[in-house]
Amino acid sequence: MNIPTSKNPRVVIIGGGFAGIAIAKKLRNKNVQVVLIDKHNYHTFQPLLYQVATGGLEAGSIAYPIRKVIQEYKDFYFRLTSVKEIDTKNQKIISEIGDLDYDYLVIATGSKTNYFGNKEIERNSMSMKTIPQSLNIRSLILENFEQAVLTKNQADRNTLINFVLVGAGPTGVELAGALAEMKKAILQKDYPDLDIDKMQINLIQSGDRILNTMSEKSSKAAEKFLLDLGVKIWKNVRVTNYDGRTITTNTDLSFDSATVIWTAGVQGVKIIGLDPKSLIEKVERIRVNQYNQVVGYDNIFAIGDICSMESEKYPQGHPMMAQPAIQQGKLLGENLVKLIHKKPMTPFEYNDKGSMATIGRNLAVVDLPHYHFSGIFAWFVWMFVHLFSLIGFKNKAVVFLNWVYNYIRFDREGRLIIRPFKKKSFTTFTSDEV
Repeated sequence: MNIPTSKNPRVVIIGGGFAGIAIAKKLRNKNVQVVLIDKHNYHTFQPLLYQVATGGLEAGSIAYPIRKVIQEYKDFYFRLTSVKEIDTKNQKIISEIGDLDYDYLVIATGSKTNYFGNKEIERNSMSMKTIPQSLNIRSLILENFEQAVLTKNQADRNTLINFVLVGAGPTGVELAGALAEMKKAILQKDYPDLDIDKMQINLIQSGDRILNTMSEKSSKAAEKFLLDLGVKIWKNVRVTNYDGRTITTNTDLSFDSATVIWTAGVQGVKIIGLDPKSLIEKVERIRVNQYNQVVGYDNIFAIGDICSMESEKYPQGHPMMAQPAIQQGKLLGENLVKLIHKKPMTPFEYNDKGSMATIGRNLAVVDLPHYHFSGIFAWFVWMFVHLFSLIGFKNKAVVFLNWVYNYIRFDREGRLIIRPFKKKSFTTFTSDEV
């Protein structure tokens, strides 16, 4: 990897997400050599991926170069690669560009979409965990409308403009609201020769309420907002298969759709090499103690979505969201310095600052530790928190200006097919039907 030797202990961080960036900032100029590794050269602000997918923002406005984050940090290095394996015996990582020794290893690989073992759903549906995936969704949505204009077959046309979102957590709810607003204010202008009223947005939830990690009050408010926007909500329905055109469920319900977006679950992005006893198989998370040390290791740590710190309050680990990841990264940065200087580390305690979700224009729900509210004030709070959390002044300014423009014009300028995406599993028409 061409990393110079150093008199300082080497900390290797795998992953440049919220957790990885948080610990990197805390280790700035702390007499340690830090090597940050990621398969992308940018940090992604994942809470706004749905706006990229629906044309509200361009990808560059929610991405920030990792090298720019660390460019003024002493003895800091970034390498663009994927880590294939951890050799715990020899204390080194094995990557696509070579091996690298470590004194301390921090695993912050984040999470990926969990299809619960259903390979056909994985093959035919869309996920939204990365910027490329969001761009694929945006292209597919627009391409389906372009195809719908051309086909004379009414069943095919309806299938092309029927959208199904599986999973009614924050991502599914926010995406459903954004699609509903596109239907209401944009698509009928772009496609006047289509009957946009036939466009359906179906939100499927296996449980008995949407946003089930939030308060019941917020859940009910969000459901009302979505229903008012024309979204069809199907609760207590579990998707069993999707062949590229037809969704089957555990009920009598079925849906024909060319665009199925799976937001029903996530799992950790694991790296082989750790003791199997430290892994939780179903969710692919790594067991850690109260200091984020991987169970069975003194110098290997895991933070963010990949780790599971089980406690009485969080028996299945902390929620796989940005705030736990950021807080764990910040504290681990401090604890590593203490560990190196033979000082006792501080146990992690999650400060739950609340959760929120936006449904659409002037519509959002916010849960604070002792207060729950919804509507336009919640929407402003949601915008302020997300704007403040973006990395880089330019990104903040670009996103803010886009939001102001979109609000005034009720428009989404980013509905561009920059990188075409074709689903091989769905054919709508032959050339003689055009």
